[in-house]
Amino acid sequence: MTDKFQIVGSLLRPDELLKYKTQIEHNDDIQYPFYENYEGYEKCETEAIKQVVAKEIEHNLSVVTDGEFSKSMWHLDFVWGFGGVKRYIADHGYFFRDVDGTSKYETRKDIGLRITDKLSGKNHHFIQLFQQLQDTAGEQQTKLCVPSPSHIFGELSWSDNIGGTDSVYQNKQELKEGLVIAYKEFVEEFAAVGGKILQFDDCLWELFADDNPNSPFTGGHINQDEVSGLATEFIDINNTVIDFGHSLGLKMWTHNCRGNYDSRNMGGGSYVKIANLFLKQLKYDRFFLEWDDDRAGSIEALEVFKDRPETEIVLGLLSSKTSTLDDEARVVRLLDEASKIIDKDRLLLSHQCGFASCDGGNELSEAQQWAKIDQGQKIAKQYWGSTI
Repeated sequence: MTDKFQIVGSLLRPDELLKYKTQIEHNDDIQYPFYENYEGYEKCETEAIKQVVAKEIEHNLSVVTDGEFSKSMWHLDFVWGFGGVKRYIADHGYFFRDVDGTSKYETRKDIGLRITDKLSGKNHHFIQLFQQLQDTAGEQQTKLCVPSPSHIFGELSWSDNIGGTDSVYQNKQELKEGLVIAYKEFVEEFAAVGGKILQFDDCLWELFADDNPNSPFTGGHINQDEVSGLATEFIDINNTVIDFGHSLGLKMWTHNCRGNYDSRNMGGGSYVKIANLFLKQLKYDRFFLEWDDDRAGSIEALEVFKDRPETEIVLGLLSSKTSTLDDEARVVRLLDEASKIIDKDRLLLSHQCGFASCDGGNELSEAQQWAKIDQGQKIAKQYWGSTI
């Protein structure tokens, strides 16, 4: 067996669970976690999680998740679980790029967030979900994936939640301080119930790459003058919470990609353009980085990790967006290139993202998903040998 192949987190949901998730997507007069709104939903979710964890163990994954079966979307369920937040269906969704690479592709619309009170991370539903995962996984190592503080700060900063007559937070600094408090409350409770690995997922780094043509919020060109000042704030808010997690003995990981919805992406942006910001300055122990196509740019961006010998890099050279197996020769070639920059023992392999960042999932079958996971395991074992 090997621990050199990892999954990012999400897996395709079964049809029985999707029936409930689809109803949730189209209703905004319901309250997270929605169990009281739909009879049988909680039982269905719990049973589906038990089955997928067993499947992960069967496929020799060394670190397992709940497949994110407990989520509708990779990031917003976590925010819905904060005290002081109300969910609603917005006028439009996020804007991705369609398969032709240029046309707009609008996502689901239940993405609205309204701050109704000071944010609180106490008694978060994700803690209960994680405890259930621990019980199901037994001795198997587990991780919990949540959106990074900076990602949520970014989304809320561009919303209409700040500075109004009835707004809880009058400016971005107040919002930032409130969000840090809520995250620390959550992280503390996660550590208290025995959590060991917390992964912050993030899709906004590429806003700061001047070779990224697409904004997820407008579908149009990114105004670099408007966003440039936010980069330092993003790094600062993340590092504040990362440092807090480290003080509690947690391993703090991150995953970055350029969007993953219905097998579409959110835009481009190479790592070389942002390496000295996010790769060099963020204090994570492990980085999952998307490198499944040319949008990521040169592997030379890894140079910034040379003086961080304790940091691990998971190269997302495989694709969760496609139904076919990946080009193994390409994967090995890029692993070899990366190994000339970073010690081979510090590298790992994954797909660029999960298979279902939102509950609808990517355009492949469950059988194809597990075949791709098995391929990743095979490549990793051949490249690194048995490591556990």
